[in-house]
Amino acid sequence: MSYPPIQRVVTELNAQGESVISSAGRLPTVVKVEASGATFHEIWTTAADPLSMGDGSDPTTGPLMLAPPSGGSVFRIVDFPPESEQPLDLASAREAFAEIGGANAFTGRAESPHPAMHRTETVDYGVVISGEITLVVGNSEVVLRPGHTIVQRGTDHAWVNRTDEVCRIAFVQLDATTRHHPTADPHPADRTASDIQLPS
Repeated sequence: MSYPPIQRVVTELNAQGESVISSAGRLPTVVKVEASGATFHEIWTTAADPLSMGDGSDPTTGPLMLAPPSGGSVFRIVDFPPESEQPLDLASAREAFAEIGGANAFTGRAESPHPAMHRTETVDYGVVISGEITLVVGNSEVVLRPGHTIVQRGTDHAWVNRTDEVCRIAFVQLDATTRHHPTADPHPADRTASDIQLPS
């Protein structure tokens, strides 16, 4: 399935303090990740705490970074192609995360439940727009369909599209702190709680 280009409207306060539309149109930054085939549509990024409304410049035009800036946020849409079109092994998954500025988030290894396992120091809100995707975590997985939502809280995970159509998900990522358990294995060997079903 192919989608039309994503359109974005951005508002701001002008120099006179009036509310205006500062830009409208296609996104300036759309990046297809060669190693995985995923496409990142960068909608907006904020930095600092408290969040700044910005200075009029577009914060999405720099290099693609998986996680938001310290104290900031990212709003993006990601298109996940069918895994059958571009299967990942550990080397290509590592390369994919390096391509999106997320090399330090990559946690995949030989015994991982999926080669693209990763974790970020963020709280992520996701909404499946179309298609179907499987969220894989350490000891379980769940299939998500349009309208399903995700609250991802700094856990090790992978997104796996086992269908034959692209899956589109909108994400908002917020920089956060997590509780690390240095002795815990993020990839438990016991995957007995394997499937969680959501109602259609």
